Amino acid sequence: MAKLLYRLGLSSARRPFAVIFTWLVLLAIAAGSFLTFGGTLVSTVDIPGTPTARTTDRLQEEFPEAARGTGNVVFQTQDGSSFTDEQRAQIEDVLDDARGVAGVEDVVNPFETDAELTDQQQQLQDGRTELEDAREQLDAAPEQLSQAEDELAAAEADLDAAQEQLDAGRQQALDAGMPEAAVDQQFAPQQAQLDAAREELEAGRAELEQEQANYEEGRTEVAEGEELLDLGERLMASTNDYSLVSDDESAAVATVQFVDQDMDVTPEIRQALIATLTDADIDGIEVLPSQELSMAVPDVLGWAEVVGLVVAGIVLVIMLGTFITAGLPLLNALVGVGVGALAAMAFSSVVEMSSVTPVLGVMLGLAVGIDYALFIVHRHRTQLKAGMPLHQSIAMANGTSGNAVVFAGSTVVIALLALNLTGIPFLGLMGTVGGFVVIIAVLVAITLTPAMLSLLGRRALSKRERIALADRTQRAAPTKPLKPMSNARAILTAVATIAVLAIIAIPVFSMRLGIPDGSAESPESTEYQAYAAQSDNFGPGFNAPIVAVADIPADLDEAELLETTAAQAEQIAELDQVAHVVPVGENDAGDLLMFQIIPTQDANHESTVNLVYELRDLEPAGEVTNLALAGQATGVIDISDALAEVLPLYLGVVVGLSLLIMVIVFRSLVVPLIASGGFVLSVGAAMGAVVAIYQWGWLGEAFMVHNPAPVLSFLPTIMIGVLFGLAMDYQLFISSGMREAYAHGTEARLAVQKGFVQGRAVVAAAAIIMVSVFGGFVYADDPYIRPIGFGLAIGVLFDAFLVRLLMVPALMHLLGRHAWYLPKWLDRILPNVDVEGAALTQAEPDAAAGRDETRTESPVPTTTRNV
Repeated sequence: MAKLLYRLGLSSARRPFAVIFTWLVLLAIAAGSFLTFGGTLVSTVDIPGTPTARTTDRLQEEFPEAARGTGNVVFQTQDGSSFTDEQRAQIEDVLDDARGVAGVEDVVNPFETDAELTDQQQQLQDGRTELEDAREQLDAAPEQLSQAEDELAAAEADLDAAQEQLDAGRQQALDAGMPEAAVDQQFAPQQAQLDAAREELEAGRAELEQEQANYEEGRTEVAEGEELLDLGERLMASTNDYSLVSDDESAAVATVQFVDQDMDVTPEIRQALIATLTDADIDGIEVLPSQELSMAVPDVLGWAEVVGLVVAGIVLVIMLGTFITAGLPLLNALVGVGVGALAAMAFSSVVEMSSVTPVLGVMLGLAVGIDYALFIVHRHRTQLKAGMPLHQSIAMANGTSGNAVVFAGSTVVIALLALNLTGIPFLGLMGTVGGFVVIIAVLVAITLTPAMLSLLGRRALSKRERIALADRTQRAAPTKPLKPMSNARAILTAVATIAVLAIIAIPVFSMRLGIPDGSAESPESTEYQAYAAQSDNFGPGFNAPIVAVADIPADLDEAELLETTAAQAEQIAELDQVAHVVPVGENDAGDLLMFQIIPTQDANHESTVNLVYELRDLEPAGEVTNLALAGQATGVIDISDALAEVLPLYLGVVVGLSLLIMVIVFRSLVVPLIASGGFVLSVGAAMGAVVAIYQWGWLGEAFMVHNPAPVLSFLPTIMIGVLFGLAMDYQLFISSGMREAYAHGTEARLAVQKGFVQGRAVVAAAAIIMVSVFGGFVYADDPYIRPIGFGLAIGVLFDAFLVRLLMVPALMHLLGRHAWYLPKWLDRILPNVDVEGAALTQAEPDAAAGRDETRTESPVPTTTRNV
């Protein structure tokens, strides 16, 4: 590999314009591909196969309307007073305009919804009054019916008596010898009156029977009505006065429903909607779209990131001595980031790519791109000052430091690609994109850097250095002889660094994982203000609604359906951390109910996490056979649980990989253990610092943490992957010099000091550059990016300065020659990896190459090219 990179560096130095042109073409292709094929980045994360994801997929099938993208917009008065009629009318006009935005399906008017809820409450109250009146009437009916029955019986008795008298008189007349016809004629009028009275009596009895039937029917209707009314009151009680208008009527929340699902809503639709809402000029009213509506994609580079690059440039100037040389690593890094990040983002229309993914690529691309170019440039400058010819120096730097760069970059790439082992798609994609950008950074370092150094010529040295080089009679300043550190100093250093890192790591044992919500946005942003307004006026849980889906039999009648809905709603409402339970309805097939649950706290609060677990452990009520959950709160929990589950596996894979690689590189069993142990300490301390600042809120104002919350769920995994690769970089540049000195016969403890002195400057400079670049992202606008930038910056700081420059040399000193212990049988089977290009430094370059070098340089006047 060293010889291959030597030839590649020499070829690039001889044909600099061809190399530069090639990278410019690649940059143009990447930019064109992004502009042509680039899709929409998303600001949310999801893990397929989790309970939330499965429930969401089912909702898309059973409740298509409920699966559409939604988001809230808050309207609140600036002085806290109640809405005026004019303000209400203007708000409703704005909502009508929002309905007209292309891609918006509907907008829920909070005032109409509040009026409907009030009407429902009033209907229940009126129904209860009517029911009581009907019950009073029914309660009085039995006595009235009994009285009527008695009256009919008495009338019937009177008729029977009158009929007997009439029959007796008729019989007496017949017995007296009166002709029958005369008798009939005499008694016919009386009989007719009795018959008419009998008919009236029968009609009265029929009417009484009808009233008795009506009474029984009324009793049934009242019983049924009371049952339905009870169910309605139970459902209303479970909502616990849920409303979209605050109690003091100073705030209202409208819900926007898009045509498509959240992931499919384009930025253009969101921007048009936000503009329609925020451009509304309503006197005395603030219009605050929520984070779910905007889903703003963060800027890749802002003012803080530029400041980080400026700091990196200052370090480069100090390290390399000239502005033009210092600009070379920055330029190379920008080219590498441009090609890598733009090419990766060109695939955002094919795969669902989180907005954090390209930002992570930019972070890594800038940091490693600058560092890798710095390693080669620093080696080249050292060789030039020693008198080595220009092109030979470029090729030699590429074959030695470039070889180390390839190895270091490979470890970073392997660690990032290993994120795919977690089985979490968005995390694997982040690792893949980050790894691709690092590969591009390595290729830029070993091709474009030699080309640029060739054009730079001997201006890579400062004017004073060139003058000193031209004066061949100048003697090198005497150097102070090296001597090993004392044992006492080594023990104190090792114990102190381990203790410091262990203490800083203590907060990691209380780490909780979560996903940032609107509370993590900048207080000046409308997203944060919308979150705060909802929390203040409706409760924190209003920002984290939970969707519950319940399976029911499809053949339930109306009463059974209401009974099942009420029983399930009451069961949920009885839980301590539930503020409101709102029945949404059933699907078309009638076998699925949906509820909206408003917890008392936000999605990241520990009580909400416990509520989700409690809901999932419930034995469903009534006819419900299964209760499944979806929503932001459950999604946060599922993602955090999934990431926490794979974190130990990933840590084990990375640490195991680091041990294997370093055994091969350093041909030692002890050095890898020291390096891996130091890596675990630095990562633990970095995570502890993240917990202390972002979860506990320590130094919150200094790091824009105004609302401490759980740690970003995928941050620990990202930190392990990235910091592992970078830690191996620094371990390589520190330990390789120690190993080389020891292999050449230097006493073990003196070899440690020699390697340390040789590598400390470049490692310190590289680490400061890394910290500057990563630190620039600590003040980014996006709440996802800030903790990533801080975690990587503090991790590099701990690993480079405490572990690699203090702990490792101290432990290596104390172990002495035992640090390089390797069984002979293992030594025989391990491949010989020459990461520092020792084969090149121990032998003279190829004679032909030397002649080519001479022919290339000798005709060129010093004043026109090499100065």
